[in-house]
Amino acid sequence: MDRRWLFLSAAVALIVVSLGVVLLRDDEADTRRAADTPVASTQANVPPATKSPSPSGSTTTASPKPSARTTPASPSASATSASAKPPTTDSPQAASAGAPLAGRIRPNVTYRGIATFYDADGGGACLYDPSGDVMTAAMNSTDYETAKACGAYVSVRAANGTSITVRITNECPGECAPGQIDLSAEAFAKLADPTAGRIAITWKLVSPSTVGTMSVRYKTGSSQYWCGIQVIGHRNPVARLEVRAGSGWRQLARTDYNYFLSEDGTGCGGAIRVTDIFGERLTVDGVAIRPDAVQSTRVQFAKR
Repeated sequence: MDRRWLFLSAAVALIVVSLGVVLLRDDEADTRRAADTPVASTQANVPPATKSPSPSGSTTTASPKPSARTTPASPSASATSASAKPPTTDSPQAASAGAPLAGRIRPNVTYRGIATFYDADGGGACLYDPSGDVMTAAMNSTDYETAKACGAYVSVRAANGTSITVRITNECPGECAPGQIDLSAEAFAKLADPTAGRIAITWKLVSPSTVGTMSVRYKTGSSQYWCGIQVIGHRNPVARLEVRAGSGWRQLARTDYNYFLSEDGTGCGGAIRVTDIFGERLTVDGVAIRPDAVQSTRVQFAKR
């Protein structure tokens, strides 16, 4: 009886050991298969998602209007307050659209500054001849802008509502702040009592209706080898002056005394093409080299 029990116990133990070995081998095989099988996807293998830009954060903007691409320098600052910006009746961008060649002084823009006065005779830095025209003024150096303001007509308005139109014939040097206009004594008297000395003003560029035709003058010393050319009596500010050069045109550099120079004589005595800030071009032929003589033409810029 005892021997049978021992034999049975040994048989059971052998069966248990055999089952354990089989199960262990199956586990090892499963482990190897798991190690050899590639993982379909893990967070580490997924590239970080790219966040789609929201409409407000998009760097794509509407195409700029032609006026934004031709925006010139900002208007001069107010002379009454260094931090104040001059008020505008239209945006500078809109103004420049109609006057692509304008400099600091642009049409349809109202500037703020102060007005002073001096004894003027119509002459000055622009090298126009003294005249009986007493409604003239000197522009501060910043807005004078290397003679770009010469001959411009400016409407000046005082705080009391009175306004006048003056022609820029001179430059007011360093003591005049940006935005300031130094009027002739006669012009200032139409706005305020001269005892005031200086008054707050607003001013803007205008294109008057009552002007004659333009004139051209060659500078003293001009010849076929060197010449300086000046335009006088133009309705709108002059932006460019070109001379005929072969089959094309050559633009001349402008001086701060309001002459356009041909240093090597190119175009001296030939056809002249004058362009205003609005881009209108007028061609003048038959102007002989007659130094210091004012020669009339038959042309004038259109009123704007």
